Amino acid sequence: MNGQQRFVPVTRRHKSGVLLAVLFAATVAFSSSAAADGWAQFRGPNGQGHADHPTNLPLTFGENENLAWKTPIPGKGWSSPVVHAGRVWMTTASDDGHSLRAVCVDLKTGRLLHDAEVFTPDEPVPLNVKNSYASPTPVVEQGRVYVHFGAMGTACLDASSGEVIWRNNDLVIHHKEGPGSSPVLFDRLLLINCDGTDEQYVAALDKQTGEVKWRTDRSAPLRDRPDFRKAYSTPIVISQGDARQLVSTGADQLNAYDPFTGRELWRIRYRGFSNVPLPLFDSTKQRLYVCTGFTKPELWAMRTDGVNDVTETHVLWTYKKQVSTNASPLVVGDRLFMASDRGVATCLDTNDGSEIWQDRLGGNYSASPVTATGRLYFLSEQGNVTVVAATDEFEKLAVNKLDGRLMASPAIVEDSLLIRSDEHLYRFMDSAASGAGVGSASDADSR
Repeated sequence: MNGQQRFVPVTRRHKSGVLLAVLFAATVAFSSSAAADGWAQFRGPNGQGHADHPTNLPLTFGENENLAWKTPIPGKGWSSPVVHAGRVWMTTASDDGHSLRAVCVDLKTGRLLHDAEVFTPDEPVPLNVKNSYASPTPVVEQGRVYVHFGAMGTACLDASSGEVIWRNNDLVIHHKEGPGSSPVLFDRLLLINCDGTDEQYVAALDKQTGEVKWRTDRSAPLRDRPDFRKAYSTPIVISQGDARQLVSTGADQLNAYDPFTGRELWRIRYRGFSNVPLPLFDSTKQRLYVCTGFTKPELWAMRTDGVNDVTETHVLWTYKKQVSTNASPLVVGDRLFMASDRGVATCLDTNDGSEIWQDRLGGNYSASPVTATGRLYFLSEQGNVTVVAATDEFEKLAVNKLDGRLMASPAIVEDSLLIRSDEHLYRFMDSAASGAGVGSASDADSR
């Protein structure tokens, strides 16, 4: 076993190939059904930023155009909206961080259904000026919502009542900049990256009880300076042949684990920290794309097979110009699209990493873009949503202006775009295509 591993013994070991195949099929079936019903986790189905079904999102929208409703969200939080069974969930917090909450909004009407207090920390963690106490995005499934506030706690809520089912306060690290990594669901586990200045590990909680099932320390050596050991990315679960891998970005390394046990399978080493973007996975090519983080971000393409350290054998190409350090990229066919923090958009050929085009969007970018029906939606911190064609020529289709600051990533569900600003949650729909007479909704109407 590579690296040091500390974990609570797993109660169910999957040694039978038949059992693994059955569990794999069940997990895929669950993921497909959940994706069809909504947008259940950060960046949607599989964390890749794609709508998994044909959709008719509006090209132009704003405060008075193609607006189904606009609802004020109490408190402050950068967590992205997730959707299941007609309900939209987010987290939020009081300005001083002493009240950490879960908020639920009705998808159809925009009415606020729940505003549940989950944790009341006596000493909230320190924050970067750009971060919030409620930045990790929840994950939702039938009947349950899982919320994570980093070192301040993780919890499960009943999706109908908003009541807390369990709380866990075991995943304590020193974030320095505040929480950022979002949880993901796999089988009976809630998987979470925990990369602080003091400790760096990946953990799995039993989704039924919140009990720690395994915990594995990062294996590759880290730098002496604690500030260079932290990271804020969210893991993904991918398929490699008949097996599953938990792929997790950390400071100076990408690690792949057996998601059932936490055993490290392979790793790739780079030089970078404070990593935020998710890994991207192209299942057709069996290839990962990873942003290496600060201070000189690079984009690496790599194979997903191998054992132990595969840095010298599995890196296919690297790219070093205007690579994102906050917003996660998108892969559409053979093209990869990304926006740098300073608003430079880039299109690459995924086959060899060659640049197809690069142009300026304007503004600063922390939210991750989404894509549907050949369009890319980029959200700037200044409140602009720029729609770009997913083609081999840079084509700006529309620039839509919203009131407020945009730090959360959007969600796509039922032919609509959900966007959270620093004060509101919006639902935009194409009024002409829907035939439902969608129009502007006042704050009072949406309550």
